[in-house]
Amino acid sequence: MLTLALQLVLLLTAKIAQIDADAWSLSDTCPAGFAVTAEGTCELQTLYARYGSLRDSGVGGLKTGLPNLRTGFTAREIDLGRLLFFDPALSSDGSVSCASCHVPELGFSDGLAMSVGVSGKPLPRSAPSLWNTGFLRTLYWDGRASSLEEQMLGPLYAADEMGTTPERLLERLNGIPAYRKLFRDARPDQAERPIRLDEIYRAITAFEASLVSLNSRYDLYAHGIHEALTQPEIEGMNVFRSFVARCAECHTPPLFTNQQIAVIGTPEPEGMPRDVGAAGPTGDETQRGGFRVPSLRNIAKTAPYMHSGRYGTLREAVAFYTGGRGHAVPPGEDLKLHWHIWEPQLTDEEIDRVVDFLGALTDEQFMPQTPDAVPSGLPVGGRQPQPMENQP
Repeated sequence: MLTLALQLVLLLTAKIAQIDADAWSLSDTCPAGFAVTAEGTCELQTLYARYGSLRDSGVGGLKTGLPNLRTGFTAREIDLGRLLFFDPALSSDGSVSCASCHVPELGFSDGLAMSVGVSGKPLPRSAPSLWNTGFLRTLYWDGRASSLEEQMLGPLYAADEMGTTPERLLERLNGIPAYRKLFRDARPDQAERPIRLDEIYRAITAFEASLVSLNSRYDLYAHGIHEALTQPEIEGMNVFRSFVARCAECHTPPLFTNQQIAVIGTPEPEGMPRDVGAAGPTGDETQRGGFRVPSLRNIAKTAPYMHSGRYGTLREAVAFYTGGRGHAVPPGEDLKLHWHIWEPQLTDEEIDRVVDFLGALTDEQFMPQTPDAVPSGLPVGGRQPQPMENQP
């Protein structure tokens, strides 16, 4: 049940939306980095489209192609998804939005070891970055979703995340005249009918698939502008790609992920039980403690690191991998560690150089604009998550 205060807020915002509904419109311009096609959809423009070798496998050279991006969306669909992404009306109590846990300035993560939803309590895992998520074949830390639409059902309807229901979501958005107008404007057929769930999911998917980061200084280097990287960064890249460190075998350029599940044996935060990871949805005990290899794009923005936020700095996260195979696995825990996890015995200087190189993967040139207002009239982005006493 909605609280009386929330009911009053929604009544008030509905009146505001009723007055201003005709003032709302959607952009017909594709996001930065995209160009409109003859079919009227937005298509990514990138030099990586020229490269086709090792598209889905291998260590990945500097001129390696990308996996297919989720495409087929119009500029209006993307812009509608942007408004929905920042609107707390999608949560049960109007307090949090998608942007509450995926903050643009924090690499579309939230800066917490474990995210916080409508309940105000820590969730089991950290919020992964959304940059380049439209290229990914599997989603969630445990890889249990195979599409952006499937993935978003989790946070929308989980009681401790956004906590809404399909019925409540439809009632909420259909009750806001501005959204009824915007969804109508985004439909090719201009149909006069209620907003549907699949249209909500599609719009948010369209926005998330437009979050592309491929113009870092590393990318300039990969495309032939070698002065884009400093000498320490080049040294770090060479360590990263070496068969001693083997970082690139899992964090494969150009996405800097091979999109696989890996059991690496990171320690859980003190006092927390072992997270079974991919073994949960698959039932495969060999994947106990296994998690999807995350992209390292904009990694300098997304501390703390690992699925549980166990490491507060990028250097701590990198140093974990040189601690020796299984060094952090507690006694009695039988994890089938990924064969790439071994004992590279990197020096402190080599670790520092890898950290230098990872900083060169930062690129926010195509950062979307945070809206000044959202159609519900609620505060843009909703409540930002705050660390709690029981955060690791």
